[in-house]
Amino acid sequence: MDNPKVKILNAASALFLEGGVRALNVRAIAEAAGISTIGIYSHFQGKQGILDALYIEGFEQVFKAMDVPVVGIQPKDAVLLACHNYLENADIFEAHYRLIFGQADAGYAPSVKAVEVSTAAFIGLTKLVARLLPPSATRTEQQDAAIKVWSVIHGFVCLKQHSVAKLVDMSGWKSRALTTLKGVVNDIEKTAKSEKGLA
Repeated sequence: MDNPKVKILNAASALFLEGGVRALNVRAIAEAAGISTIGIYSHFQGKQGILDALYIEGFEQVFKAMDVPVVGIQPKDAVLLACHNYLENADIFEAHYRLIFGQADAGYAPSVKAVEVSTAAFIGLTKLVARLLPPSATRTEQQDAAIKVWSVIHGFVCLKQHSVAKLVDMSGWKSRALTTLKGVVNDIEKTAKSEKGLA
């Protein structure tokens, strides 16, 4: 038998993709999932609980994408692998990405746990990107480098998911994103080596 929580989240994801947060109401989710409205409340305490579950699940997938092996692999290759995983997840978990990166409900505030999961995802990326920098790099420098990497890959994801994708050629967008990212990573490495040489 299918897990009712999974059925509810799958139904909510599909509805979210069709009509955004406005399409999410307990009755619609229950109907799409094939369960009673009481089932929604018993598992998630309503719409807010479902949004929180999707938010957490979304960032857990982001964290999973960033969790790549670092032993025996060059820092640059590890970053590129993580970003490749991130782009793949953006297609698989499109509804989650839309929710956690902008299309949230004005009445929805992520729970403490949801914020912790999102923070862990960024920390994971920061640690990965920090390997491109010298050991003496400050936390601010590490975070700045991580933001540069994330802005490139997520920028492509946003464009792919935005209506602008219908106006421009988005074919091969993942490859184009990674090509752009390589330039950014090379620049981060080059700057780091230059500063290390000056030190």
